[in-house]
Amino acid sequence: MIGAGAAIFGCAGLSLTARERDFFRDYDPLGFIVFARNIDTPAQITRLTADLRDSVGRDAPVLVDQEGGRVQRLRAPHWAEWAPPLDTVDKAGAHATQAMALRSMVIAAELRAVGIDANCAPVADIGGPETHPFLRNRCYGQDVETVTKIARAVADAHLEIGVLPVVKHMPGHGRSVSDTHLDLPTVTTDRATLAATDFAPFRALADLPMAMTAHIIFAAYDHLPATQSPKMIEVIRNEIGFGGLLMTDDLNMQALKGTLGERTARSMAAGCDIALHCKGEMAEMLEVAAAAGSMTDAARARAKAALAQRRPAKSVDIAALKAEFSALLGEGVDG
Repeated sequence: MIGAGAAIFGCAGLSLTARERDFFRDYDPLGFIVFARNIDTPAQITRLTADLRDSVGRDAPVLVDQEGGRVQRLRAPHWAEWAPPLDTVDKAGAHATQAMALRSMVIAAELRAVGIDANCAPVADIGGPETHPFLRNRCYGQDVETVTKIARAVADAHLEIGVLPVVKHMPGHGRSVSDTHLDLPTVTTDRATLAATDFAPFRALADLPMAMTAHIIFAAYDHLPATQSPKMIEVIRNEIGFGGLLMTDDLNMQALKGTLGERTARSMAAGCDIALHCKGEMAEMLEVAAAAGSMTDAARARAKAALAQRRPAKSVDIAALKAEFSALLGEGVDG
């Protein structure tokens, strides 16, 4: 069973308020996302993820951003601390794919143990010398082959443990020279080059169950950010060939203009399946819910197919995986 509401929401604190519970029950969003403000101890976050699901009366997906490095919501002392992905890739050298798969298995096992069953990873954006620092060390490499190979390994590791991967940021964020939390970047690269580079890893990963958009203008196609561009959603669906569930990046990011209701409505009209709102503020969630409405039949079918790929949690020896990872890199892992 899946929800009716075409949104994924956060919540404000370490436990659900009565008002949040009532809102989630009434709107019935597809799922939820948690952030550092929602996380204290394993017992607490396990209770929260259970309460989120209880509020909608079903096994709703609970997402998180747990890439490692700066973008890591569950941290020591209860969970392993990781270097930024690109640092691990560089240090591991020829063993980069194996190292990233091992750390992804640890991440996924730690997430599933506390009731989180979807991770906003892998990052399939191609990094480069001009990629903005907010993104650059979150990337896995600077060429199509490296990024594709590692992103596939990261996704497969999550799926093996029972956590759905959410590949990001379609159709490619690596040419961004500004932080989309603050500004709207414009990429002026021609279509042929984009197809051969930025779009290529996503094309190779088009079978993955879920993906997140990029708040970037691709001037060769449109004057609108990809999240709100029917042309770019068409590129994602037809040129890249992604048939899975497509969610927006966080609608609160300042790359998007207008009210939250306007941002949501434009994104849904462009062809996004799900509106992602992360802040957990009730007034904002009400505005997003009103604009997002219910999932379309097509979105419901894609959501059902995506959630069908959730496998039962796989029990693994986390200590052994950490030791194998450390041996590859010649260093320890905290937590």
